[in-house]
Amino acid sequence: MKAQWSIIAALLFALITAVFAVINVDAVQVNFLFTKTESPLILVILVSTLLGGLTVGLFGIVRQYKLQRRIRELDQKLAALGLKEQEGSDVLVKIAADKPSQGDEGKPARLPKER
Repeated sequence: MKAQWSIIAALLFALITAVFAVINVDAVQVNFLFTKTESPLILVILVSTLLGGLTVGLFGIVRQYKLQRRIRELDQKLAALGLKEQEGSDVLVKIAADKPSQGDEGKPARLPKER
């Protein structure tokens, strides 16, 4: 459902941008770092929108890659600890059983001191 709303929002944004660009067809001067050029405002709007979308997409791809790499690393650590998830089993049960129990106030229970 979230993906559908994302697609609807993207299409709505594209429609608004296209209408805004078509309304603004006058020539404008664009100042780059070392040069100036004149181009129709419609091109400036569309190119700016495209570059912004590509930038956001690139950051999303980089973030997704980092998350997948982190998942692989954690899977390898689980496998090394012998906690690799098997089909139909619940790894959290084994992990929760290994954790110290909680005290009455929600704080971790104190372990007895070794002598």
